[in-house]
Parts: sequence; C-alpha cells; structure tokens
Amino acid sequence: MVARRRKRAARDPEDCIPSPPGYAAIPIKFSEKQQASHYLYVRAHGVRQGTKSIWPQKRTLFVLNVPPYCTEESLSRLLSSCGLVQSVELQEKPDLAESPKESRSKFFHPKPVPGFQVAYVVFQKPSGVSAALALKGPLLVSTESHPVKTGIQKWISDYADSMPDPEALRVEVDTFMEAYDQKIAEEEAKAKEEEGVCDEEGWVKVTRRGWRPVLPRTEAASLRVLERERRKRARKELLNFYPWQHRESKMEHLAQLRKKFEEDKQRIELLRAQRKFRPY
Repeated sequence: MVARRRKRAARDPEDCIPSPPGYAAIPIKFSEKQQASHYLYVRAHGVRQGTKSIWPQKRTLFVLNVPPYCTEESLSRLLSSCGLVQSVELQEKPDLAESPKESRSKFFHPKPVPGFQVAYVVFQKPSGVSAALALKGPLLVSTESHPVKTGIQKWISDYADSMPDPEALRVEVDTFMEAYDQKIAEEEAKAKEEEGVCDEEGWVKVTRRGWRPVLPRTEAASLRVLERERRKRARKELLNFYPWQHRESKMEHLAQLRKKFEEDKQRIELLRAQRKFRPY
C-alpha cells in the first residue's frame, strides 16, 4: 500500500503539493539554478455578501506566500501569460478596508515589509483569474531578460532609490499643501454657513468660530493666572474650622505681635538717638 502511494506521488508530483483549502498552488523558482520550488497560493478574491471591497470581485486574484525577492513587477510578469494585468499591490497582511485608500506617495511611504507578503493582482478581464488558477509551473522569477538584483547590487540599487529627486519632491509637497489648504478653506466655509443655524429639532451646532481667541501665555500672564487661582482657592477655604487651624492662627497672631513689638522698639531707640523722641 505504501509502495503504491510512493509510485503515485512519483508519477504526479504536482498533485501532492500541500495547499490551504480553497487555494491553488503555483510553483515558482528564483532562477534555473535553483532545484527546489517555492509555491504561491492563489484564489479568486471574494468577500461576504453585503460587504464592500476596494478590489473588483471577479477580476482580482489574491496571492499568499509571496517571497521577499518577488516584487510587484516580477509578479505582474509571472502572471502576464494569463491575461493583461491592470495592477499589482503587495501588502503585509490582507486588506479588510471597505473604503478606497489614498494614493501612496513614492517619497512618503513606510519601509518595505521584510519577509513574506500577500498580493492583490487585478486583471483587466475575469478570464485572467481563471487562467491563473489553472496555471502550471514552475515559473522563473529571475531570467536573463529580466534579472532580479541580489546581494551588493540590490543594496546599491536600494540606496540609489532612497535618494529623492528634489524637484519632484518639491512638486509633490506643493500639490499636497494646495489640496490641504483647499480642504481647510472648504471646512471653514461650511462651518461659517452652519454657525447659528438650527436643525430640525431646534438645536444649534457650536462651531470653532464661536470660541474666544486664546491669550498668549507669557511669564507675566502665567503669574497672573496662578495668583488668580490662589485667591479663588483662598476664598473657598474654610478658616478656623478645624482645631489645628485655631492653633495655627493663634501662633501666627502671636508671631506678628512679637515682630511688631521688636520693630517698635527699634524705631524708639532710633528716635532717642536722634533726640526726636516725643512719646506724647
């Protein structure tokens, strides 16, 4: 029985490829020198009924186990035999967002995720997804016509790509700031229109335009605020309410009397020395 299974596995090695349920396996190799194959697990992208998705349902192929050396360009080239590829996007994990994402900037984007990733491949026609599910391999990622850089060549290429073009960067920043200024102006105009306007239930929406301008916090202004707070706390404080407050107030009163007595003695001695002492 075991020998029969081994013979069957030797005849059809592709039938013994382990894959998750619902996925098809596509073997790939980095180059012709590589003997072992790496497997991409693919299926048609789909979501639950009633849930929206940013990816076209019948034209999107979801790919698992994408190796680090496989770029978006390489993946598009590998699947180009199935049909015209509209777009390829690599991500760290599956995307569950229902709203379309903003376009990523080539200057301000997070570092590439090291390790294996997932991919969303969008074909121009639904037949591309069907052809990709039936695709046989192995497919070569790095060929003579389309070599994939590795080692020191890849490091040099990554370093060169990390240096942005100053003019292109300035144009993108100016475009972003113009869009931001326009958005802020629209929000202010909308807030001005809604200021003091009642809704259907008679409520008035409070906007930022009704706020008082904040005073500059200089050192003198901060001291005045602290003094005002101290006076407010002193007015709220209960005087001579506890026994220890009685004792402290009496001790403070005696200390003030002694201090005044000593000051009067010094003043009288000074007047006597100047011969201007007039007690009455």
